[in-house]
Parts: sequence; C-alpha cells; structure tokens
Amino acid sequence: MSIKLALLLSLLSASAGIGFGYLLRLIISLGKKGSMELDIKQMELKAREDAQLIISEAESKASELLEKAEGNLNEREDRAKKTEDRLVKKEEFLDKRQVDIDKEAEYIKEKATEIRNIKEKADELIGARNQELAKVAGLSTAEAKEELLRVVEKQSEEDLLIRMQKMDNQVDEKLADKAREILATVIQRLASSVSGEVMATSVPLPSDDLKGKIIGKEGRNIKAFERATGVEVIVDDTPGSITLSSFDPIRRAVARLALENLITDGRIQPAKIEEFVEKARLETNKIIKEKGEAAAFECGVYNLDPKLLSILGRLHFRTSYGQNVLAHSIEMTHLAGMIAEELGANVPIAKAGALLHDIGKALDHEVSGTHVEIGRRILQKFNVSEEIIKAMQAHHGEYPYETIESIIVQTADAISGGRPGARRDTVENYLKRLEDLEKIALSFDGVEKAYALQAGREIRIFVTPDKVSDLEAQKMARDIAIRIESELKYPGEIKVNVIREARTVEFAR
Repeated sequence: MSIKLALLLSLLSASAGIGFGYLLRLIISLGKKGSMELDIKQMELKAREDAQLIISEAESKASELLEKAEGNLNEREDRAKKTEDRLVKKEEFLDKRQVDIDKEAEYIKEKATEIRNIKEKADELIGARNQELAKVAGLSTAEAKEELLRVVEKQSEEDLLIRMQKMDNQVDEKLADKAREILATVIQRLASSVSGEVMATSVPLPSDDLKGKIIGKEGRNIKAFERATGVEVIVDDTPGSITLSSFDPIRRAVARLALENLITDGRIQPAKIEEFVEKARLETNKIIKEKGEAAAFECGVYNLDPKLLSILGRLHFRTSYGQNVLAHSIEMTHLAGMIAEELGANVPIAKAGALLHDIGKALDHEVSGTHVEIGRRILQKFNVSEEIIKAMQAHHGEYPYETIESIIVQTADAISGGRPGARRDTVENYLKRLEDLEKIALSFDGVEKAYALQAGREIRIFVTPDKVSDLEAQKMARDIAIRIESELKYPGEIKVNVIREARTVEFAR
C-alpha cells in the first residue's frame, strides 16, 4: 500500500514539475518576444530618421544645383543678348557700307563713260592731224615713222656705240670685281697651313747599342732590310736615331713600321725582317684605306666604291711639287664647295670632282698615260657619274670645260697650288728623275725589284735567279747604264747595282 502511495506521489510530483517547467518556459518566451518587438520599433524609428536626413540632404543639393543652373542660364542669356546686339549693329553698318559702295560704283560708271567719250574725241583729232600731216609731207604714217627712226638712228649711231662699249667695260669690271670678291672670300674662309714633304724619316732608338744589331754581322741585316723595303738605311753618329731615306713615301712608311716593330720584338735577323716588312705592308694598306675613307667623310663626298676610296687613300703617300696630294685634294674640295655655293652651282658635283681630280696620280707609275686620263679610266671603271668625270678631267686643260663645275675645280686647283710655299718645282723634278730610274730598270726582263737609293746616285736592282744568270746580270747592268745615259739628264754619276741571289729551301719532317 505504501509503495503504491509512494509511486502515486512520485507521479504527481513529476507531473507538477513538468507543468511548472512548461509554465516557466512560457513566461521566458513571452519576455523575449516583448524585447524583440521593442528592438524592431527602435530600428524602424532609426530608419525613419535616416530617411528624413537623406531626404533633407537631397533637397539641399537639388536646391543648390537648381540655383547654379539658373545662374548659368541667366549668364548664357546675357551673352546671347549681347551677341545679338553686336550682330544687329554689324548688319546696320554693312547696310550703310553697301549703300556707299553702290553710290561709288555709280560715280565710277559715269566717269568711265565720260573718259571713253573724251578718248574717242582725242582719237578722232589725232587721226585728222595725221591725215593733214600725210597730205603735207606726201608720206603715210608708217613711212613717216620709218624715216624718222632712220634719221634718229643715224644721228645717234656714234653715241650708241660709245654707250655700248662703256656698258661692256662696266660689265667686265663688275664681273672681275665679283670674281675677285668670291675668290678672296673663299681663300679667307679656308686658311689652311702649308707643309712641305721630306724624303727622309728618322726612327728613334731606345739605345745606340741597337745600331750594331740592326747592321748585323757583315751588314747582313741592313742589306736584307734595304732589299725588302727598297729604302736606304743611314746609320751615322746621330745619337738615338736611324734615318730611312727614299723618294717613295709609301716605302718609307712601310720601312718605318717594320723597323719600329723589329726594335720592339728584339729579334733582328733576315727571316724576321722579311716577316715584319710584310706585316708593315699590310698595316700600311690598312692606313691607306682609312685615309681614303676619312678624306671622303671630311669632305662630305659619299656613295663612293670602297676600292675607289682605297685608291684615293694612296694619295696620302704621294706628293706633287713637294705638296701632299691627298691634303691638296681635301683643300681643293673645300674651296670648290665654297665657290660653287657662291655661284649657285652643283655643290656635290664640284666637291666630288675636286676630291677625285688627281686620283690618277695614285697609279701613274703603274699605268701608262697622263694622270688625268688614268683618273678618267678609274672613275669610269667604278661607275662614277659622268658629271663628276667632266668636272675633274679639265683641271689641266686636256679636256674642254663642259660644265661650270669643271671651271670651279680648275680654279680651286690653281688656288691650292698657288699658295705661298705650297709647291717646289725642284723637288718634283728630282722625284720624277728617281721614278724614271726605276722605270728603266723594271722594263728589263727578269727584274724582280728596283730601288733608287742615295738621292738617285745608285739604282739597286734585284733579279730573279731562275731567269737571269750571272753573265746576263753583268750585261743587264751595262745595258741599264747605257739607257740611263741616253734617256735621263742628271748631275754626276749613277751606280747601277744588279744583285742576283739564289735561295734553296727544304723542310725537315
């Protein structure tokens, strides 16, 4: 019984607990619901305030924009009104001006009609007068005019001749003055210095002990050097230097480079001498090419063939009456360009003709003919324009002056060569004699090399051993001496030295 009571009480207490818990939960949820509604009302209130604030700001901005637009509109209306006023005034002015123009045009028409009537009356009077004169003189108008002109011409013939002669003299004087003015201006603008070419080159030595090494045992080294280069090596008591002498500046340049390189290397012997001389020749050829390119660039003459520039560079080692030919050509180019500018001629043609005018002198000892004819053939070979050839070919009068540029080139040549101290005739004659000496020797069969040495007092000839025997070498020396005596004029005597040297080369492998 007690157990059932206990169970019943437990069941009642559990039911009471459940009911109390449900009631408590209901109370809590009702409290939360009230709190959420309060939050929602606060958020709605805040949203309304924010919306009111945005609306106020929008109304304020709209008001500002409206005021600004109204201001711009008023300003535009003012400008439009002013423009309209100006146009109205301008239209009134134009209307008034048109009325004035119409009045002036009407006045001009009236005057033109009046002048036409007066001219007609004047023509009638002149015709009547001429008819009267013709009746009196018995001549027509044309016959009277011709007779009058004949009388006036006869009376004024002497006066006309005097006036024409005077005008010719004045024109000649003005042209001469203008020519002198142009030449004086050109010469003043190009005041280049003049330096004569020498025929000896001094090579400095670090020590005088090297002189013996250069000479070699029994003069073997110096003989090999002279044979390879064609220059005369002068070893004297001058301290610290050796002199290389030759009329050919290219040979001197090759010899100087070779000797300087041999001194630097220190191994001075015949085999090394030939090796260094060959290297010096290659280096000299490089210098020749660079000189030609530099000359063309300095003068502003472009589009020339590279081989033609190399031939031009050879003129750096060529002289004419003691004047360096390449320097002379460059100077001429500047002179010709300035003269062409003054006269309104073709400047590029004049400059190119002046730069290339002596190109034939680079090969005149190798090719027959005058240097002008050789130069013409060289330029034609390298497809140089005919205008340039015409400009260069007449500078010695061998060809006629076909263009104004040819006259300019001849004038520039005379200016450059006529500078005080620019040329020496005796030096040119001396060099010509040395060249003729070598040409005579080289004209014989079997001659390998020929060098004029000791200021032309000796001609040293190297023959090919396979072609010339010892007996033939002796006969050749005599024949060369006879030709020199018959063809050249020279003071004193010339030593003809024919050298025949046989070499045998084998290789041990």
